[in-house]
Amino acid sequence: MPAFCRDCLAVVSGQSSVVSCPVCAANRIVTHPELFTLTIAHIDCDAFYASVEKRDRPELAAQPVIVGGGVRGVVTAACYVARMYGVRSAMPMFKALKACPDAVVIRPDFAKYVAVGRQIRAMMARLTPLLQPLSIDEAVLDLAGTEALHGAPPAIVLARFAREVEASVGVTVSIGLAANRLLAKIAAGRDKPRGFAVIGAREAASLLALEPVRLLPGIGPALARRLASQGITLLGHLQALNDREARRRLGDEGPSLAARARGEDVRRVDPGRETRSISAETTFNTDLTLPADLQAHLWRLAEKLARRLKEQELSAGGVVLKLKTTDFAIRTRALRLPGATVLPDRLFDAASTLLMREATGTAFRLIGIGASPLLPLAEADHGDLADTETPRRAATQAAIDALRQRYGEGAISRGRGWTRP
Repeated sequence: MPAFCRDCLAVVSGQSSVVSCPVCAANRIVTHPELFTLTIAHIDCDAFYASVEKRDRPELAAQPVIVGGGVRGVVTAACYVARMYGVRSAMPMFKALKACPDAVVIRPDFAKYVAVGRQIRAMMARLTPLLQPLSIDEAVLDLAGTEALHGAPPAIVLARFAREVEASVGVTVSIGLAANRLLAKIAAGRDKPRGFAVIGAREAASLLALEPVRLLPGIGPALARRLASQGITLLGHLQALNDREARRRLGDEGPSLAARARGEDVRRVDPGRETRSISAETTFNTDLTLPADLQAHLWRLAEKLARRLKEQELSAGGVVLKLKTTDFAIRTRALRLPGATVLPDRLFDAASTLLMREATGTAFRLIGIGASPLLPLAEADHGDLADTETPRRAATQAAIDALRQRYGEGAISRGRGWTRP
């Protein structure tokens, strides 16, 4: 049975049952019949934001850490110690602190997380050109044909990568190695943190059969309830449906659901796949009704969105406004822009137009702004003979950005971002 040690990378194949490494005595042995032939990997950083904060504050290593903020905010990330108390991402902060009152709460520092994420992504890019980022801390890779380059099969190359990230960056990753993207993602979540799990094509259906349907990416609470109403609670129940029965019972998506429940996935790793949207949002400490109060938050979010767009060398071809009412109903409104932009005031003006149509006395607990569709940064804010104002706005914003880069984010601000006392 193929096997190797994740600590010293020694190959220990040929033994019927390997419990510890005969070279270094470590017990982190990976073994699987297809271990040295599988090439699709899903890499996911462990509790990324919280891990970065613990790296920078070693005294918090054993303590529960929540990244988030505001009594009425939500949890952005929670370390594994906090998760033992039931804290989860997107949980309302008041519930998180009730479950884990001793948690250390840290306001998110997204600029820092982006920098660390880029560092890790650059390390991934050295493994293979077939790299598709999925988020700031997650990506899928195809290492087919790289064995000669690295002098080792993908499994060992990935384990070496995990060690290097932990040593040089100071955070940990979990890896799923499998026959396709779906199985690799499922594998990456099976052994967190510092995990390394393998799922082969031949075992996929039987391995998944007894798992709940929620394990399958794309099956959320609403779809799970719909499936449960038909007696479908396990992936094995979906596997049993042929295409005709799946379509009859579940609609046009039925056959695809049944196929994925069997572990089938034909998607390729696509390095050219574009990010679909970029956004920023905030939850208020108290419900807001007045347009002026909502606009003050919207302006700060527009500035944040503009910064995120430029960081990813993209621009906005349209704006999406998101609002959440006090009873948690979500409203989304969209507006296409006449030209691509990364200027905060243009993003704000468009979103404010949408906001004024909604701010008619309803109390809101959250507001957000997004950019969609996304366009290349090079297309943004050029102006023309009929629009000489945009280049002047762009020059003003460039001066503001330069001051902030030199003296900090608080060096200069505009009055429209101030809230009333």
